[in-house]
Amino acid sequence: MLDSILYSVVMFAATSTAMMTGIYFAFSGFIMRALEQVGAENAAPTMNAINQVILRSWFMPLFFGSTLTTVLILIISMINWQQSISTLLIFASTTYLLGMFLCTVFFNVPLNKRLLVAESSNNTINQTWLHYVKHWTRWNHLRTLTSLIASICYMYFLHIV
Repeated sequence: MLDSILYSVVMFAATSTAMMTGIYFAFSGFIMRALEQVGAENAAPTMNAINQVILRSWFMPLFFGSTLTTVLILIISMINWQQSISTLLIFASTTYLLGMFLCTVFFNVPLNKRLLVAESSNNTINQTWLHYVKHWTRWNHLRTLTSLIASICYMYFLHIV
């Protein structure tokens, strides 16, 4: 019974982390580059609008659902220890939680808040945008990579069981 539940949970994790990889990849791959080309006066309000829309979109259930699923996998793997399988799942879950969730909470979200405040002050928008795009994108690359690693590990688990 536990094996079928774990399989289903990992299937959801593989899918949801792969979807998160795609979202983050789009931002790292071309959205942020396009925003850089339109100048801070246009890019900052556009990014702020994206950040507001994303909070009321399907991204949020996916973001929290994938995170909670990885926590569940982590707990199940630690309780129901099976050497190689548990190690793989703990690695995938820990990678995702540290590289995607905590990175978002401690780096990307604070940068988003700083950009929102700076938009109302045209005096600092250029400087703030240059800092924002450089650092936000760097952290987003990490989110992309760790989401991809977790997704691959979960898919590999599904392949070997």
